[in-house]
Amino acid sequence: MNKKYVYFFNEGNKEMKSLLGGKGANLAEMVKIGLPVPPGFTVTTEACNRYYEDQKQIHALIVEEIFQSLEELEKRTGKKFGNPQNPLLVSVRSGSVFSMPGMMDTILNLGLNDETVVGMALATGNERFAFDSYRRFIQMFGDVVLQIPKFKFEHILDREKEENRIVLDTELTAVHLKNIIQAYKQLVQKETRKGFPQEPKEQLLMAVNAVFDSWNNPRAVVYRDLHDIPGHLGTAVNIQSMVFGNMGDTSGTGVAFTRNPSTGEKKIFGEFLMNAQGEDVVAGIRTPQSIEQLKDYMPEVYDQFITLANLLENHYKDMQDIEFTIENGKLYLLQTRNGKRTATAAINAAVDMVDEGIIDKETALMRVEPMQLDQLLHPTFEEKALAEAEKIAQGLPASPGAATGRVYFSAQDVVAAVNEGEKAILVRLETSPEDIEGMVAAEGILTARGGMTSHAAVVARGMGKCCVAGCGEIRIDEGNRVFKVNNLVFKEGDYISLDGNAGAVFAGSIPTMEPELSGKFSILMNWADEIRSLKIRTNADTPRDASVAVKFGAEGIGLCRTEHMFFEENRIPAVRQMIVAKTKEERMAALNKLLPFQKEDFIGIFEAMGERPVTIRLLDPPLHEFLPHHEEDIKALALQLGMEYAKLQETVDELKEFNPMLGHRGCRLAITYPEIYEMQVRAIVMAALEVKKEKALEVKPEIMVPLIAHEKELAIIKKLIIDTAKNVMEQYRETIDYMIGTMIEVPRAALTADAIAEHAEFFSFGTNDLTQMTYAFSRDDAGKFIGEYRKKEIFEKDPFQRLDQTGVGRLMEIAIELGRKARSDIKLGICGEHGGDPESIEFCHRIGLEYVSCSPYRVPIARLAAARAAVINK
Repeated sequence: MNKKYVYFFNEGNKEMKSLLGGKGANLAEMVKIGLPVPPGFTVTTEACNRYYEDQKQIHALIVEEIFQSLEELEKRTGKKFGNPQNPLLVSVRSGSVFSMPGMMDTILNLGLNDETVVGMALATGNERFAFDSYRRFIQMFGDVVLQIPKFKFEHILDREKEENRIVLDTELTAVHLKNIIQAYKQLVQKETRKGFPQEPKEQLLMAVNAVFDSWNNPRAVVYRDLHDIPGHLGTAVNIQSMVFGNMGDTSGTGVAFTRNPSTGEKKIFGEFLMNAQGEDVVAGIRTPQSIEQLKDYMPEVYDQFITLANLLENHYKDMQDIEFTIENGKLYLLQTRNGKRTATAAINAAVDMVDEGIIDKETALMRVEPMQLDQLLHPTFEEKALAEAEKIAQGLPASPGAATGRVYFSAQDVVAAVNEGEKAILVRLETSPEDIEGMVAAEGILTARGGMTSHAAVVARGMGKCCVAGCGEIRIDEGNRVFKVNNLVFKEGDYISLDGNAGAVFAGSIPTMEPELSGKFSILMNWADEIRSLKIRTNADTPRDASVAVKFGAEGIGLCRTEHMFFEENRIPAVRQMIVAKTKEERMAALNKLLPFQKEDFIGIFEAMGERPVTIRLLDPPLHEFLPHHEEDIKALALQLGMEYAKLQETVDELKEFNPMLGHRGCRLAITYPEIYEMQVRAIVMAALEVKKEKALEVKPEIMVPLIAHEKELAIIKKLIIDTAKNVMEQYRETIDYMIGTMIEVPRAALTADAIAEHAEFFSFGTNDLTQMTYAFSRDDAGKFIGEYRKKEIFEKDPFQRLDQTGVGRLMEIAIELGRKARSDIKLGICGEHGGDPESIEFCHRIGLEYVSCSPYRVPIARLAAARAAVINK
């Protein structure tokens, strides 16, 4: 084994992040540019991966390399590990490739034992400091390495303070600390059936083991999932000689950012504590002081720190998060990393740094994560109120935002409550298209079933409506109009609050704040528009959605789902009449009632979009979705339609399908009932002609036929569209331009795209269905097992959230290649949910699509992601 697994800080640099982890690479870089960093070395991420390959054992040769490096560290510091006269103590810290603040574990003061603590007391002439350090070490080692719950140590510490009427830890004397250490060691003996380890080398290896183990602790795994950090990267371990902030009033420790991480303001922002070690600042045991107050205690150290902070920001050309310790008046830097920041701070800092000449516009765009923008586009909870709220359940963060309202269990009850001036939350087992009015009226939506691409999630995101989906912890009893979580019961009318960013459900009402889009947001978006080549369209079904999307910078509509227009209260009866019709004449009579509604919808959308392109998808879902399924609802409909209940029940049963998503839907409806698409085409063309006449707008509708699998299907429906459009234009004695295209959402369509392109002027990839059919996963049911697929690392990401570039993406590439071969000027876009996912957008840029289409509230995200794709693939 010739591979090197351990590097001293002076052997690395900031480019070695994947090997040394973020912390190790930055420590190496700080040493390289001459900053005051305590000496140490890094055990690489490859050693961590080797640890897992070897069934959680550190290989003997890696152990040997660690101990050789330890000997070198002894030479550099002039101290000896485990030596009672002049002991070397080290900190052991994790260091993942991407910053994961607070997710993994740290151990300070390692190397102390019953002998070295006495030696340290004599060497420093400070007995209290030595025993305070030992007390801290046993507590941290006990918690992190020996897995003894932290509160058991805290209980001993608090008891000693109470018995001696002591408030602050700093008031504990050496005698008190010795008592605490004795009790800590007894606790370790009781919990582990072994004494506290006294051999420093054994302590060190146990600590390295524990840091490697912490890579897969539950909170680290959750954090990685949330921030898309791959599990195969592993963590490095940084072993660094200790410097002490707890040596008295000339020592201290702190954390500071070079800019404000909440606002981005160019001003040092941080806190420090005198006579403390690092965890004291984070743990909140004592109230830290603002970094500016350091100049009152140690003006020279403060000035030096400000100089070094500015130097680091200019060196890394980014806002830094710096940890420091002061030992007897001397400043040491323990870590620097790019600071975590809010979306507001990210935008403000990026734009300011361009103005300051630190970075260019392209770098600024790469500094803001597209998904961060979600924080700015939706309401959020007031932070103080959120911190005090009672969390009752956890679901999936299906659609961002914050919502508070009273619980209702049906769409009708939500609408009624909102009409009375109430704020309502729609709580359902799962939503269906019939719930659309309630979803529109509700503040937010909570479902017990369904994943990130369930009906509730997709529709809510499209409306910019807060949604928590797949919240399996809640048990809904619709009959009694209650839901239960553990021992809590929430009745209709009770208040709950939903956090769509985190997927959390809270009891009671939490105040919300509306988003404010600042001037710098617009500046950054303008830079994105200058750089990107992908056009950004929106998925919008109403004039309101269209207007929101235009406000956010949409350049057209890539998907208008006409079925959503059918569910409104004044239309659904005519739709149902059309479905239950037994003859063409009866169907036509019902469709004629729908025609004016559809026309008005399209007029509203065309006016909202101006002369931007609008792609309208003809009716797609199976007809059974428009009919009721419960006996009492079917009886009510029979009465409304003047039908016998038995006959209507028979029709409902006839329309039931074993697998409706693969059944009688999409273009198959038009092959069977051409009059449905005929009515829709009439409405589209009439609306375009009237808008042309009334508003002098040249509208060019793009009519899209869904679910085509065979070129002959499209040839038949294309003829119907052309004949109908021609007929309408002759009636109006006016013409418009329009296009005919199809969604590529069936694998066969992708594989025969050249034949389909003979009849289509554009393709739009419907990647929701394409993913569903390629994997043979139902996107509504896949939530039940995709979690396991991710846990077992079959998937890195849910393929309904992030495009599967290898499989589904390959089908797209084939369709593009064949489509362009048959028709060189074919227009290509994507309108599936993936059109709003930054990584999927980058893939769309790479394979040469002309536009992506996403929900209105994702338009700014897509604009930024498309610009970043252009920078990455330059």
